[in-house]
Amino acid sequence: MPAKAKQRWQEALSDLITDPRELFKLLDLDPALLDASFAAAREFPLKVPRNFVARIQKGNIHDPLLRQILPLGAELNKTLGYEADPLHEANVNPIPGLLHKYYGRVLVTLTSACAVHCRYCFRRYFPYDENNPGTSGWEKIFSYLKFNTSINEVILSGGDPLAVSDKLLASFVTQLSLISNIKRLRFHTRLPIVMPERITDEFVNWLSQIKMDVIIVVHANHPNEINNEVKKSFLKLRDAKIVLLNQSVLLKNLNDDVDTLKELSETLFSAGVLPYYLHILDKVQGAAHFDIPLEKAFALHAELSKCLSGYLVPKLVCEEPGAPAKTLLSIGSYAD
Repeated sequence: MPAKAKQRWQEALSDLITDPRELFKLLDLDPALLDASFAAAREFPLKVPRNFVARIQKGNIHDPLLRQILPLGAELNKTLGYEADPLHEANVNPIPGLLHKYYGRVLVTLTSACAVHCRYCFRRYFPYDENNPGTSGWEKIFSYLKFNTSINEVILSGGDPLAVSDKLLASFVTQLSLISNIKRLRFHTRLPIVMPERITDEFVNWLSQIKMDVIIVVHANHPNEINNEVKKSFLKLRDAKIVLLNQSVLLKNLNDDVDTLKELSETLFSAGVLPYYLHILDKVQGAAHFDIPLEKAFALHAELSKCLSGYLVPKLVCEEPGAPAKTLLSIGSYAD
């Protein structure tokens, strides 16, 4: 890989904004909020790419992109019903680096690294130190996949799998492709959105040569996240015949209105991405201020269904610990 292409995204990844002082200065935010922001960042560090910050309106504390990444004092409130491991993932973590929640598929955490710390992240307390297998732990993962022949799909998540170098990803996928029961490879990633320079021509060319079916699930919550650079990253992937899906989280005062959700679906589709899931917030401690009532979620989804073609309406879902799959929500099921 040419050095220049390799360096651009990796340098951006090593030059993230991690100091609340710098974020406040860059965005002309009210310094009265700084002490609380520092306190929240001690619980869950600030981490955001400069490319993403450049899309945020200066001086606007209500900017929908800022709300996703700004540590706030509200995160320190202890809220009944919210917990550190809301999906009880510790119960489905048989070996380091592998989560086996659902039939036919597993999730592998290749890294604890993310380019951005979303403040509502349900894995903000996840024990990554215990679940970063390193290359020395891959053999246990591959053995698990070979033994459990019902598994036909591997999801790379984490952490963000695209925070890993192309070389390391290629090494893992090459060995994975030797396991005959694995037919599909899925990436769950924020990088094409928060750091679109990660989608290099070399990376896309490598993806196009993978023999398994490849799906990339990105995560955008608001149409303002999707600028021209992001659209170019999507179109590169689509040109390589990669299936692109998006999942969003319903977030209070951020995307909990029909116009925003409608614009998000239309913007995604125009860039070659199919809306996939609209998640109810996972009840992780520290994120209660993002939650909305279930009745409002149902009403929003019903209104969205009235003004969009069916393929543009993401499925409204929630995750329940121990359930065999994500729970598909509807007004009818709630009324019952």
